[in-house]
Amino acid sequence: MPVSVEKSADVWTIVHDRPDARNAVDTEHAHALVDAFAAFEEGPANVAVFWGKGGNFCAGWDLKLASSLSDPNRRDAYFEAHAFPVGSAPVGPGALGPSRMELSKPVIGAIEGAAVAGGMELALWCDIRVMAETAYLGVYCRRWGITLMDGGSVRLPRLVGQGKALEIALTGRKVEAEECARIGLAEQVVPHGEARAAAEAMAREIARFPQEAVRADRRSIIETRGMPVREALKVEWANGLEAIRREGTAGAGRFRDGAGRHGDFGNI
Repeated sequence: MPVSVEKSADVWTIVHDRPDARNAVDTEHAHALVDAFAAFEEGPANVAVFWGKGGNFCAGWDLKLASSLSDPNRRDAYFEAHAFPVGSAPVGPGALGPSRMELSKPVIGAIEGAAVAGGMELALWCDIRVMAETAYLGVYCRRWGITLMDGGSVRLPRLVGQGKALEIALTGRKVEAEECARIGLAEQVVPHGEARAAAEAMAREIARFPQEAVRADRRSIIETRGMPVREALKVEWANGLEAIRREGTAGAGRFRDGAGRHGDFGNI
């Protein structure tokens, strides 16, 4: 199977398994990734980890597929099938699959080896990135005339700022894990081979908290980006209020009754 899901009670690890192509994404694999993340969104797990098997996260859009689109009719049909819809029409998969999905639950990218071109775009789609010290990002598609069309030009400047995003995108250079952590492209760097285990440990830590509040705060952080402060505060209040009603007052009651005292949060 090109994509598999390894499940525990609260954490699902979505595994992209196409190591012969460094986990590059063609149409079949794009749709398989969408199906896996859609199942996660609808399923019982609280957090997903996204990992590429075989030593690389993802080498991007399959250039063998791209090269097959030299025929204008075939090319037009392919891009029409992946066109971003107008107005309120449902959003379909991008060329890389889940890059347009807006999930309600967090996804942690576990990055070993290359996460380049469209693979970098998938890494940026994740909420949090855990990188092995030998892993790297980069707009390697710069070399072949392939543009960023799966969110890279949108998400990259939001994480690192416009100037740094332009420098990374236009030069197409390698961005190693240490620099990624320094400029905001990675939240944790771990030894080679340990990205998945570290990401799953983080996922379990997040998954054990009351999830209404986790999702409300996640939603507020994402939704309020770029808003004026007053409007952002309204969104934060609206998102948080329902979670407080559903979970917060009960949680305060657990604290009142002795949970979490003296810094012991083992049983929350």
